Amino acid sequence: MEQRDTMSFKNKLSKRIISTPGPAAKNTFFYIQETGCAKTDDAATTQRQNLDSFLIVAVVSGKGELTYDNDTYPVSKGECFFIDCRVSHFYKSSSKDPWELLWVHFNGSTSKQYYEYFLSQSKNVFRPPFFDRVVSAITEIINVNEYNNPNAEVLTSKLIVDLLTLSLTVNSAEQQYDSALKQKLAAVHNYIEDHFSEDLSLEKLSSEFYISKFYLTREYKKIYGKTIFQHIITSRINYGKKLLRFSDKSVEEIAHLCGFNDQSYFARQFKKAENLTCFSYRKMWRD
Repeated sequence: MEQRDTMSFKNKLSKRIISTPGPAAKNTFFYIQETGCAKTDDAATTQRQNLDSFLIVAVVSGKGELTYDNDTYPVSKGECFFIDCRVSHFYKSSSKDPWELLWVHFNGSTSKQYYEYFLSQSKNVFRPPFFDRVVSAITEIINVNEYNNPNAEVLTSKLIVDLLTLSLTVNSAEQQYDSALKQKLAAVHNYIEDHFSEDLSLEKLSSEFYISKFYLTREYKKIYGKTIFQHIITSRINYGKKLLRFSDKSVEEIAHLCGFNDQSYFARQFKKAENLTCFSYRKMWRD
């Protein structure tokens, strides 16, 4: 096996989990070999070949490119790639707009057959209409394996199936929606992720993207499975978690940075989402 990997994990938010499957997992289940997330500069360049593994990568932000079997593809925020790592491949982040990645190396069960079927239906680089579900599946795989869940191997196999299902149904899901509308809603979704700390409202988004509030509300939930308000709050809470864990800022400062004008409202939304107070969450993750 030849490989070169320049991920150095300077960023506290980056992590890599390497796993060795037990006999049952290796003989019966899908199992992970490695999973993790890499932020900005940590996700610089990777080059490999002859690696007995399958890889799914989700680009959470930024952009870069994948070279696979002598073909090169641009890859940007909201896109994924699925490859057989036995084939020579190289992927690198853009220097101007560094990417943030979530990934899972896996094998076992019918991985090869899934991959071959995927290629018969799609291309190595694809844009899933339910990208947030891909992110959720990989994040859950990371969490299950990071904290040594006693049922980690069974749960991981189930989550890999979920991830493969999302990858295999790209084309059929895309056909459900008008492509122009889908592109517009994706733009709204990305805009919220980039501007969640600002004063966002349904009226502002409707005006910004020239779409009626009623239509935007209905179609957005149909595609993303949640309301625009829920997406804004979730994005703010996620950012709040990072600041609680990796900064010494006060809850009042964090509330403001997340886009909440009222500290008590931030605290209520945080408790509703996590069933923990901000202080309890910070203590739990730091102790």
